[in-house]
Amino acid sequence: MKKPLAVFLLVFLLFNLWVGVASAQATTPSDDEVNAIAKELFCPVCENTPLDVCPTEACKQWRELIRLKLSEGWSKEQIQDYFVEQYGARVLAEPPRQGWYWLIYLMPVALFGVGIFILYRAYQSMRQPLPLEADEAQPPASPSLSDADLRRVEEELNKRK
Repeated sequence: MKKPLAVFLLVFLLFNLWVGVASAQATTPSDDEVNAIAKELFCPVCENTPLDVCPTEACKQWRELIRLKLSEGWSKEQIQDYFVEQYGARVLAEPPRQGWYWLIYLMPVALFGVGIFILYRAYQSMRQPLPLEADEAQPPASPSLSDADLRRVEEELNKRK
């Protein structure tokens, strides 16, 4: 009777070890999960460098912080909010759509519209003929030469023949 009890205890212990290892692996976020969030954050120290590719030691620590927050059950939005609280909205790859940040989204559209308007006005002005001044309305008169000037021109032409 002791043998089945020993087998049962052994199976029970092995099962609990297996479940414990499996559950520990399930709570540790993968590099892909960490990089998915880090890709949407910019390094607060380096200019214009996404957190997922920044080689500095600080960024490695921040990626580990993301991993820790994910393992604690934090969502992507909560982690982003945490970084915004710590370093400001400049760490976000995509600025929030609120307050003055709306200008970032509206300015390209407005500038594009202004550019189209300028091109349209330039095209319209090229198609319209220029208005003529009163002096330009009549063709210029041919220059009149005096008889003496005509004789001199004829003499010069005859010399060259």
